[in-house]
Amino acid sequence: MRTWITKTLCSLGVGVLCTQLQAQTLNEAKQLYNEGQYAEAKPVFEKLVKQSPNNSSYNLWYGACCFETGEIDKAEKYLSFAVKRRQIEAFRYMGELNYRKYRFEDAVDMYEQYIKFLEQKKRDTEQAELRLDLLEDAQRMMERVENVQIIDSLVVDKADFLSAYTLSEEMGQLSTYADFFQEPGVLSDVFMNQKGDKIYYARPVEGKYELFTKSRLMDDWADEKQLAMNNDFPGDNNYPFVMPDGVTLYFASNGNNSLGGYDLFVTRYNMNNDTYLAPEQLGMPFNSPYNDYMIVYDEVKNLGWFVSDRFQPEGQVCVYLFIPNPEHNRVETEDIEVKRARAAIRSIRESWEEGNNYTDLIRLAHQEIPYGKPKIEKDFEFVIQDNRIYYTWDDIKSPDAKTLYRKVVSTQKEIQSLEKKLDALRMDYTLAASPDRKKQLGETILNSEERLNNLLPQAVELEKQARNAEVKYISSKR
Repeated sequence: MRTWITKTLCSLGVGVLCTQLQAQTLNEAKQLYNEGQYAEAKPVFEKLVKQSPNNSSYNLWYGACCFETGEIDKAEKYLSFAVKRRQIEAFRYMGELNYRKYRFEDAVDMYEQYIKFLEQKKRDTEQAELRLDLLEDAQRMMERVENVQIIDSLVVDKADFLSAYTLSEEMGQLSTYADFFQEPGVLSDVFMNQKGDKIYYARPVEGKYELFTKSRLMDDWADEKQLAMNNDFPGDNNYPFVMPDGVTLYFASNGNNSLGGYDLFVTRYNMNNDTYLAPEQLGMPFNSPYNDYMIVYDEVKNLGWFVSDRFQPEGQVCVYLFIPNPEHNRVETEDIEVKRARAAIRSIRESWEEGNNYTDLIRLAHQEIPYGKPKIEKDFEFVIQDNRIYYTWDDIKSPDAKTLYRKVVSTQKEIQSLEKKLDALRMDYTLAASPDRKKQLGETILNSEERLNNLLPQAVELEKQARNAEVKYISSKR
């Protein structure tokens, strides 16, 4: 009865009672918000912010609820307004929003301002400063984003992502923990080496996943050993994959300052003392502010896969198929938007090399290749036509084209050498304390950059000449 009377009076325009009802509703929403029940609180804040669009608190609370419930794009409008009105927590949320959108420089700026406000209020800044360090790491990582050709992608259920991997028999076997051990509920994979005498996997230990290995003894798996690097990573360590050398181990971890949830790492086994070297975090685009679960290399096919839930709905992931680089090759551009797009993998086509046709490689990725089949040897990838790609010197029929393409390879090697040299010089310049040393290094850097800028178009032109010579030769032989 009381509720009916209140609603009736409000409908008649009794302002006092309406205000009272609104206050009660706001208090309930704030309580839910403070308890982390953002989905439940969001409708109330949405109503309030529509009624009072210039209320900075309403904008903050509604924007935060949108962010926490996955509506990142919608959240930005309201959080931006709250930032302009100097709502302290809005700076933290906008920092996180910019981080999710790969706007790392803006994320750093938001957190720097957030920390200043905390200091002014004499509040603890430790957690915010740790977060700022991570944002700065992400910013530096994006500057070095690798130029990886990602040739295909497939969105699947998270529980089924292994189904998208077709590993050559020579590389070993992958299966889910549940299938291999017949134990449901453990979210991990099991990797078995090609010999079939060793497995790697993860299982929960005292509330977190840790990496283990077992050896085959007769017809059973025994001699379980916990991998030593677990001690160095406080979070979950999962999704192992071991290269045929038996030494190189890739895995995912959400500890050790990972960018998102899980990040991808690589380590190597030290046979001398039965330990693993300190794991190295992979760069972008393999890692992201989201979960990146597993990376696998197939040396027979010269292809690789990794899986990520970046920009995916709950419960789904995207499996990316890529061509591994023999060495790290940066995206060479000063355009930050290009780097951002490549790091985030906004479009796989943006990573494709002009003129390359990946149809055959995509088809190869899904083929089962039995043990003993010769590896696909590649000296280079020389695109002649859409349906014709050369991989070895014997493929090139024209003597003139072969001579020209040798110059291409030589020029490309010089370019790679210069790029490595410049990376080292720029690092030395950053660390140099003496003005004279900085001046000396600056001149060397400028000269090297000039040489590099001259070589890049030369390589393109030489490759064009080689391609034209080969096409002309082939046509003359028909």
